[in-house]
Amino acid sequence: MTSQRETPSLLSAEHVLHSIAEDLSRRFTGVFAAETVDRYVFESYTALARTSKITSHLPSLTERFARDRLTALAQSKGAAPHDVPEVLLVCVQNAGRSQMAAALLDHHAAGRVHVRSAGSAPSDALHPRAVEVMREIGIDLASAFPKPLTDDVVRAADVVITMGCGDACPIYPGKRYEDWDLRDPADSTLEQAREVRDEIDARVRHLLTEILPASTTPH
Repeated sequence: MTSQRETPSLLSAEHVLHSIAEDLSRRFTGVFAAETVDRYVFESYTALARTSKITSHLPSLTERFARDRLTALAQSKGAAPHDVPEVLLVCVQNAGRSQMAAALLDHHAAGRVHVRSAGSAPSDALHPRAVEVMREIGIDLASAFPKPLTDDVVRAADVVITMGCGDACPIYPGKRYEDWDLRDPADSTLEQAREVRDEIDARVRHLLTEILPASTTPH
């Protein structure tokens, strides 16, 4: 039954997906064959469609997800710039902890670090409590969305931070791995979610002191 529901959806989006693939093929000319880009676009759409409730946003999310995956793949192959540290933050649903950490890291790093986040079993939307406590400190998660963990983003990362997702993340030599033991804001009161946010903020600031030159770290 699942495949019968998904197939018409994919067929109706096929023209848009091919258009996205053509645009991305031009962007990655000389790096990837058109067939590779096409496969990544359709795989990304299918992965996001498994959990998404609002299909009208899927094409734009697919373009962002596929573009980021292709960039990560190019970086891991040495075919794209890798001039700042790449940090990947992974939790189970990519709806709370990893999204909060990614937003805080991006905020404090101010372009000196490239940040990605993913989930071992992504949710269909961000946790409202996570969104609320981040909004309280002036960080808007409106453009964020849960994404599945893929091998390409792990390969591109210099630092991989996991949060309660066990052994879901593959291990590659030469990377720094950390596990942050943090409460899931989905199971928290609002005050507890604020405490999680503040603990993540402290951990993110400390991480930056370790991966950036001393003269550029936030105070």
